[in-house]
Amino acid sequence: MYVPRFNTMEADEARRLVAAVGSAQLITVAEDGYPAATLLPVLWDEDRLVFHMARANPHWRSIRPGSPALAVVSGAEAYVSPAWYPSKDEHGRVVPTWNYITAHIHGTMTVHDDPAWVEDVVRRLSDRHESGRAEPWSVDDAPAKFVSGQLRAIVGVEIAIQRIEAKFKLSQNRPAADVDGVIAGLRADGDDRSAAAVEHHRPV
Repeated sequence: MYVPRFNTMEADEARRLVAAVGSAQLITVAEDGYPAATLLPVLWDEDRLVFHMARANPHWRSIRPGSPALAVVSGAEAYVSPAWYPSKDEHGRVVPTWNYITAHIHGTMTVHDDPAWVEDVVRRLSDRHESGRAEPWSVDDAPAKFVSGQLRAIVGVEIAIQRIEAKFKLSQNRPAADVDGVIAGLRADGDDRSAAAVEHHRPV
């Protein structure tokens, strides 16, 4: 991924993005040379990413032990109109662009067809997403026999992290007045999430 210096996201920021988004596109290449991709819930666990996927999904069967993989995590993104830039009226040398936040996490794959390993991931994913609720659901709220059957229907997958490429492309290359215009334009379009991202990463 191309990452200009002023768009660089540090590893700890990438980790926060993964936690906030909670999902990633897992991309691998099978022996036939064709890529496979599956959107999965994800946890960043020290130096690895852990996931689970449906046993019926053929993707996991194409993953060779130790084969390379890429997890793509996407944050806020939005079209940016050049009409939002005050500099349009000054000189007209403006074009549309796309703002986005993304992390590309590279590593090697392991498949875990072990109910205990998978149950641990399921419990931690559930706890992660239920923790802020007034009455959080727990795996233990479901009948044990039912849970056991559900666990047999999924497998675990893991990326041992080797490299992180992460990027904030949020109008950092624009003059301050243009950045203000982007924020106002996104809010007028109802995209408060993208506007807040630009506001937070406004150049100093």
